[in-house]
Amino acid sequence: MDVDEAQIDEGLYSRQLYLPYTEGFAAMKRMAVSNVLIVGVKGLGVEIAKNIVLAGVKSVTVYDPEPIKVQDLGTQFFLREEDIGRPRGEVAVRRLAELNAYVPVKNLPGQPGQEISVDLVKGFQVVVLTDVPLKKQLEINDWTHQNDVPFIAADTRGLFGSVFNDFGPKFTCVDSTGEQALSGMIVSVSEDEEGLVTCLDETRHGLENGDFVTFTEVKGMEALNGCEPRKVTVKGPYTFTIGSTIGLGQYASGGIFNQVKMPKVLSFKSLRESLKSPEFFISDFAKFDRPATLHVGFQALSAFQTKHGRLPAPRSTTDADEVLSFAKNLTSEELNEDVLKELAYQATGDLSPLNAVIGGFVAQEVLKACSAKFHPMVQYLYFDSLESLPTNLPSEEETAPVGSRYDGQIAVFGKSFQAKIANHRQFLVGAGAIGCEMLKNWSMMGLGTGPEGSIQVTDLDTIEKSNLNRQFLFRPKDLGRFKAETAAGAVAAMNPDLVGKITTRQEPVGPDTES
Repeated sequence: MDVDEAQIDEGLYSRQLYLPYTEGFAAMKRMAVSNVLIVGVKGLGVEIAKNIVLAGVKSVTVYDPEPIKVQDLGTQFFLREEDIGRPRGEVAVRRLAELNAYVPVKNLPGQPGQEISVDLVKGFQVVVLTDVPLKKQLEINDWTHQNDVPFIAADTRGLFGSVFNDFGPKFTCVDSTGEQALSGMIVSVSEDEEGLVTCLDETRHGLENGDFVTFTEVKGMEALNGCEPRKVTVKGPYTFTIGSTIGLGQYASGGIFNQVKMPKVLSFKSLRESLKSPEFFISDFAKFDRPATLHVGFQALSAFQTKHGRLPAPRSTTDADEVLSFAKNLTSEELNEDVLKELAYQATGDLSPLNAVIGGFVAQEVLKACSAKFHPMVQYLYFDSLESLPTNLPSEEETAPVGSRYDGQIAVFGKSFQAKIANHRQFLVGAGAIGCEMLKNWSMMGLGTGPEGSIQVTDLDTIEKSNLNRQFLFRPKDLGRFKAETAAGAVAAMNPDLVGKITTRQEPVGPDTES
């Protein structure tokens, strides 16, 4: 069903209706007329789709006609062993649709090997590409950029992630911060070209350059009361200027400034242009130079894949050297060769926790595109978690695929690591939104699935309606049931290796329950 103003379910969306981020009903209404296309529903794509469906847009359509492989089961939590061989998109749609009855989830049909095309993306308000070759990304983005359709491309390769945003040459952001408008008392306004406003002693105004304000209750310079919003230039924590006040009279006393949220028009570069002159969103200032290296590295990976029809093999020095050669041909700048080789070594890696991080980030960007709320990321995000690697790196033999659901993880950490976490014993307190995500990730990783492994979960709460739009292991049929036992059953269905390995409790953690 379509979601219009009258149909917004306050019981389901209560936690996001009253957040400044969503601007309440106004943002929800903008989201409720947005049709989103997600291309590729492996581990990363399904994370993005899951988050968007839960948040509540008009519709989500997925495109992925490729047949399911056993390796997909290691990160795509809506696939089952009996689904192997069937089209990924067709299978994912049914389980995605269970997340939110108000959001239709559709499958865009296609044949195995059939890539997405411009004709197929027409009619959508946001287009998201995952695991799509760079050449095809450029083709699709050329059209979306010309037609002002927000476009996002994302990939994960082992412990590395990449996101690119292009919301078009003229994207209007109605509220770039999502915070409540500021206000404060003033004690003087100068009558001159600068128009210096001074606030009450020891009361910081909190404004930034480029903000806009208007005034009320000013005496002596009454022309400022209800004036058109004036642009602010910050001079100090207690002072700012608003432009010429000549001829407005002599300030006498009183007055309150009120910040006015003004729409901000953002101009994004196309993917083709951004490849040559990228703008990086820095997520870790300890790795300030890393994005430039990874920008070249992901292009080099794409060149390798185009040439060979595959990604570099895990820990293959021959393949890594070729990727490095491609990278050096792309730029004359100095590159971090160790990082580039690690990217090549991990290219076939597919990790559920990394997909959750990048998938959550991309889903937020989709909601920004739909709601025009909050400033979008500009324009490239490159992320890595190389700190997660062990001191002694695995060998090529140790990371070779074995034909199991865990091959994507083995490609990064090796078979010994997989055996170690399988026999790990884990205790989780709380099966709410974060608890559900943790259990899902552990399930995909195979944590606690070995002969000596186990997972224990405790949570006193039962499931209520407002939980359903962010605690994704629960369904309407579960209302009133205990969270711990319901979540445990859901993740055991995702990975049958966990059957009999999860113990649930409804007890608090404290001195009274120590044993």
